[in-house]
Formats: sequence, C-alpha cells, structure tokens
Amino acid sequence: MAKFPFDIIGFDLDGTLIDTSGDLTAAVNHVLESVGRPPVSEELVKQFIGGGAKLMLQQGLEATGGIPGDDFRPLYRQMLAYYQANISVHSRPFDGALALLDRLDVMGVRYAVVTNKFESLAVKLLTDLNLVHRMGCILGADTLGKENAKPSGAPIFEMIQRCGGGRAAYVGDSIYDVMAAKNAGVPSVAVSFGFLHGPVEELGADAVVDHFDELIEVLQDFA
Repeated sequence: MAKFPFDIIGFDLDGTLIDTSGDLTAAVNHVLESVGRPPVSEELVKQFIGGGAKLMLQQGLEATGGIPGDDFRPLYRQMLAYYQANISVHSRPFDGALALLDRLDVMGVRYAVVTNKFESLAVKLLTDLNLVHRMGCILGADTLGKENAKPSGAPIFEMIQRCGGGRAAYVGDSIYDVMAAKNAGVPSVAVSFGFLHGPVEELGADAVVDHFDELIEVLQDFA
C-alpha cells in the first residue's frame, strides 16, 4: 500500500464516532415529560442531532406542540443537566470505530474530535468511554465561540494546528460536517450509518463509507 496521504483525521462525535442517540433521546424526553408532552422516538431525535443541543430540544418541542412561552431557557438548562448526569448510559462507539483507531495508531496517524457538542460534554463522554486520552484534541461548539462552530471551517483549522500540522481529512454524518470540511479546504467523508436527515449522497461529501472498515482504503484514494 502506498504511503497514507493524511497526517490527521478529524471525526464528528454524535452519529459518527459514537452512537449517542439513546442518551440524547432520553434527555429530550425527560424535558418533554416535565411539560406534559408525549415522548418522541429515537429515530425522530436522530433527525434533530447535528446542530447542537439547543436546536435538538427546540425541534423536539416543536414536534410535540411548540415551544412554551418563555420557558425555553430553563427547559434547555434542565435537559443539559439531565444529559450530563446520564451521558454514557447507552452511548457506545459505532461498530468498527475502535478497530479503526487502533489501525490509525499503528500507522502513526493522529486523530481528533470536532463536534457541535459543548466541549465539556464531549470530554466527559469520551472520558466515560475511555477514549479521551487517545484524542489529539477535542473541540466543541463553544471552544472557539459559537460563531466559529461548524459549519465554520475554524475548528478544523484549529484541530490541524493543535495536532501539529499536516494534511487532514474530516469524517461526519451531517451537512454541518461536510460544509465545515469544505470551508477548511479538506476532504470530507460521510458515514451512511450516522444520524442522517436524508440520503447520505445528498450531503455532497467527497466520499461515503458504510462501515469504518472501509475508511482507510477510501482515504488512500485521495493520495
């Protein structure tokens, strides 16, 4: 095999590296129950994930009757508190993710997380899953200020700098991920097993993988 063409691989977190849908659904439904709303399904919540926790809760409320008058801010705080306390009950790496990281370690390729989750929540989740020490860096929606969250390319530029520089690619499951990669001028790969809002092909990524077993070979084609 020819020399691997990338020094750094960035990963989105929710719906890409980690299946967090069970715990996110539980957090949304905790709030909905508190205001007398019916629960929403995990499949529906998957469609809300990607733009950050605030948007996810807004969409959950809108799907069940609308946002209560002036109650959104306390409901948002309530959801975050519940989620932080229950962040890793159901969340697990997607199939093949750990084996992929092992292969990247052997190849000497650095990897990192760039997410629209708050940095503190991303760090807590990855700590609970015993993955935090493996990451070259972890950047959240608030790391560089919300104006620099994905789809801005700023966190990907920052990832490259924090990981020591070199050629990078970025892997995700949403339009925010693909746009961030394009805005940073790096190749993007979409995962078809993520929290998709439509056909994965419509995201406009440079490549698509159906399983993490395929990622290294797909990235090799960018040489």
